[in-house]
Amino acid sequence: MATSSVMQSILVSPATGVATKGTGLSRSTIPRSSCYLPRQGRNSGVLVRCMAKGGQKDEVESPPKAKVSTGLFDLLAFSGPAPERINGRLAMIGFVAAIAVELSKGEDVFAQISNGGIPWFLLTTGVLSVASLIPLSSGVSVESKSKPFWSSDAEMWNGRFAMLGLVALALTEFVKGGALIV
Repeated sequence: MATSSVMQSILVSPATGVATKGTGLSRSTIPRSSCYLPRQGRNSGVLVRCMAKGGQKDEVESPPKAKVSTGLFDLLAFSGPAPERINGRLAMIGFVAAIAVELSKGEDVFAQISNGGIPWFLLTTGVLSVASLIPLSSGVSVESKSKPFWSSDAEMWNGRFAMLGLVALALTEFVKGGALIV
């Protein structure tokens, strides 16, 4: 009986816009100000779970995941998995290397680049790009190799902060006119 009354109240509610025959209720007798919920489309991602009389749960299979394209242009697309990850990895290495050379030799970032830094940059860029693209092109996602402490999200945030740090270091040294750490 309780289930019947709940179903009737759901069917007659202004949120669904449905009134059953024989109840004496229609959309005109229900006040519009009582409740408003937007209508959901037919395939709007509603998941229905049910339980059998014996207490066993019926398993509902999840839809298969879309296959990720492993083509080079798809990996290197603007919204692809590779560009921000590769740039972040390069920025992390570049920031640490720039600070290390600045501490050891006292040269600012611009002096490091002009004193032979471009070949090192190109070599590091090539090696890291290839090393990052090989697993992605074979279909291995970064999230699948993620551990609780060394997560892929932590790598992305560290890369973003390293990019900002490298730009801030170069800008500070440009404004100051020399090395940040003397």
